[in-house]
Amino acid sequence: MTVITILRQKLFELLRADRAPSGYRPGVTLEHLRRNLGLASFERLSANSAQLCVDDVALQIVERTESQLLMHLVMTEFVLRMPASAGGTGSFDVHHGGVIRRNGIRLRRRTGNQAIGRELQARLVADEALFQALMPLDFKRLRIELRDQQWWVRLEHMGGSEVVNRMPAFRRYIAVSPEQRNHLLAALAGMKRVLSNL
Repeated sequence: MTVITILRQKLFELLRADRAPSGYRPGVTLEHLRRNLGLASFERLSANSAQLCVDDVALQIVERTESQLLMHLVMTEFVLRMPASAGGTGSFDVHHGGVIRRNGIRLRRRTGNQAIGRELQARLVADEALFQALMPLDFKRLRIELRDQQWWVRLEHMGGSEVVNRMPAFRRYIAVSPEQRNHLLAALAGMKRVLSNL
């Protein structure tokens, strides 16, 4: 083997997407989040996943890693799954409208039926409690998917995550504030309410 071939192979192994980042400690961020949320119903399912039940909303929380050059991020994703009365498939991203100030909730269809997307957009805006919870909510990603007769809501909050740097070495947990916690739980309850009738 030539030196270039060996270097190429080592670089490929280093950048593999399915490999956990160096220094990743499964479950540590979930434990920070458990204490941060302060909810008694938080139950661990595995090293990197947990289950949470608030009122009548059952959620799964999953750690997700994202590698950078000399650092990695550990994000927590809140997953709500429920049966759907609508048929078909679709994937929709929800985001705030406005460049400088938030001026609404927008829905972008990634795949699937456009009619479902229009109906979903109308219901997100029409449900006043859900709209009021989503507007101040600091989320990084919010995706709604319809597949196999089920709705999947995946919400990744800006908080509830950890930044791990290798040089210089440090770890920092980014907490979910009490106000954001309330908005987060209200938004997920609102999603369940809206999707149960769609």
